[in-house]
Amino acid sequence: MLEVVALSALTAFLMSVGNGAAGEMGKQLLLTTGALVRRTTRRQIPLPTGPEEQAALAGLVHARLGEDSRLAGEWAMLMRFHGRPGTPALARASGLPPAPRHFTNRQKVLKQLAREVTRPADGRPRVALLHGPPGIGTTAAALRLGAEYHARFPDGQFYVDLRDTAAQGGPGPGGVLARLLRQMTVDPGPLPSTEAGREELYRRLTAGRHALVVVDHATSLAQVRGLTPSTPGVFLLVVVSGQPFALDAERVEVGPLSDRFALRMLRDLAGREEVARAKARMPHLLGQCAGNAYALRSAARQLQTGRPDTGALPAPGPDDSHPVRAAVQHTTSRLQPPTARLCRLAALGAWPGLDVHLAAAIADVTEQEAAGMLTEATDAQLLDPLADARFRFRPEVRRYLADTAGPELGIAECSAAVTRSLNTVLNRALHAAHAALPESWRTEPAPVDGAPYGSETEGLSALAAEAGNIVRAVALAQDYEQITTTLRLARALWPLQLKVGHWDDVLPALRLAVRCVDIHQPHTRMAGALHTQLAHCLDQLGHRQEADRAALTALECERAAGHLRGEASAVEMLGLFRLYQWDYPAAHERFTEAKDIYAQITSGQEGAEDLPRALALVGRHQGRALRGMGRLDESQHLLQTAVDFFTQQGEAYNTARALTDLAETQHEAGRNTEALTHITEAERLLDPAAVTHHQYLTALRARCQDTG
Repeated sequence: MLEVVALSALTAFLMSVGNGAAGEMGKQLLLTTGALVRRTTRRQIPLPTGPEEQAALAGLVHARLGEDSRLAGEWAMLMRFHGRPGTPALARASGLPPAPRHFTNRQKVLKQLAREVTRPADGRPRVALLHGPPGIGTTAAALRLGAEYHARFPDGQFYVDLRDTAAQGGPGPGGVLARLLRQMTVDPGPLPSTEAGREELYRRLTAGRHALVVVDHATSLAQVRGLTPSTPGVFLLVVVSGQPFALDAERVEVGPLSDRFALRMLRDLAGREEVARAKARMPHLLGQCAGNAYALRSAARQLQTGRPDTGALPAPGPDDSHPVRAAVQHTTSRLQPPTARLCRLAALGAWPGLDVHLAAAIADVTEQEAAGMLTEATDAQLLDPLADARFRFRPEVRRYLADTAGPELGIAECSAAVTRSLNTVLNRALHAAHAALPESWRTEPAPVDGAPYGSETEGLSALAAEAGNIVRAVALAQDYEQITTTLRLARALWPLQLKVGHWDDVLPALRLAVRCVDIHQPHTRMAGALHTQLAHCLDQLGHRQEADRAALTALECERAAGHLRGEASAVEMLGLFRLYQWDYPAAHERFTEAKDIYAQITSGQEGAEDLPRALALVGRHQGRALRGMGRLDESQHLLQTAVDFFTQQGEAYNTARALTDLAETQHEAGRNTEALTHITEAERLLDPAAVTHHQYLTALRARCQDTG
């Protein structure tokens, strides 16, 4: 089978495994590959950390395969069933929002963009940077281009809007890739954990395709640099609201509309009769709008509703030189006072998803009253509606409202509203986190007040839906020096990162919380817990050295706090890090150390009730490390013990995971009949929703059957 295991294919496989080891099954494949590397090379080789090391390892393995046909067959099967998957199906449907119906005098902009779309490829990637001041209409121009040139992109149009992020400055490049890849694939499954792995998948997905990729509200070069297409049929359009950055691209500026076309836009939006009635004031109104699309839409609404219809316009304010802020000023002055108050107070939070429950808490009113205010603010174009009955502000609208909240309402009222909002988000987060992991000591008990969730699934779904607000609340609480709230909010993210992923989304909040806890509560249990969360998140994203440092800090904090359960857990995490770096002896040593620390917890001590389960888990990890060391009989004994414990406890998922490990070890030992029995049992126990695990077991079954 040596001809099947080509050096190039082996190199690509090792790179894919190293870059894609996210989630439980990604780690499982990583361990299986590491065990086979040890058997092939007859020595312990650490996980390669970059392309050069991966290529060198591939060369070493390939040279050995010529000496052993059985090993060549093992590698061929592993690569056939577990290797780099084929390129996922590209989602061809347009992901762009609809273009605005009334689109006025942007022909010059569209012509510039069209030149980039239609020019000869000549080896240059097709990239354009569309920029202009807030509210000017950059997004509208991008959407219009997508609508007019839809036929040129038969493989799909993909749109990522970065303004809804909770992290200051928007997501990093890995997060942007994650958002885009989830749109681009029909069934994305687990994404590669590293930025390099995601970029490689993006290039495979777009190779030879004709597609449009729009990244709206980008704020930095780093976010989009990796998206520059390497295929001539893909056009990357980056939209910046504000000053452009140094992207190597065709720059297209969206400037203000002339008075002639601004007047046409007002007529299209408000109607000719309404514009005619305001003829006397039109020069002043056009001057205020300054050719800004958002300001013109706001003015059109005022004309449609009959305001202003007679008399003078409001006296110029300090923000009249900025058309968006002037428009918001005028719009806010026409709202019902309670609605204007809610808008200003809500803007202080910069919430990515404002709903009725949160709005009611912010304004200290009933949810029915808050619903009416949100409707009024949406009709006035101060809020944009989102899915799931949520709302958000445009960035410049929010900035104006937040800037005027203090002068209009007073510092005390603003501070009280922020506190109410933080308490509301925290209460929701604690209820959801407890429901998602009801038995875990890493989540707080559910609060006495507030609405509990009915199941683990319901709690996890609620936590995922609220993730953006929780991440935002961590930063907001820190800004307002509500330290305890900051730390509790960050800790509530644990089920989300453990069960759902969302590592890119929660990482900024965890970094902030760790800095905060190190200043205000160093060497405490809270510090240990948050450093553990950070270490877990960094490891999942492939930042291994930084993850190691965070885990060691967590261990120091737990020891200083005298928290045996936390100390053992931190040592266990360090063992897992070594396990996934193919350093099996060091991993086994750490797991043994963790087991000894757990054994120090005596009856009646905190954590004693969790001790049997903790020992079963660490025993499973010992078994996995022993498999990597080639000590297969010892590995099978420990894994069978873990299976027996979890079966007795009725923990179907953990039983299935331990059965998968046991089947892997038995396959390596040549006991394929027993392995197939355990695969069948694991499949029976798994929830049908665990698609990735089921797929892994199907492939493992095929490997066992191929060798009898």
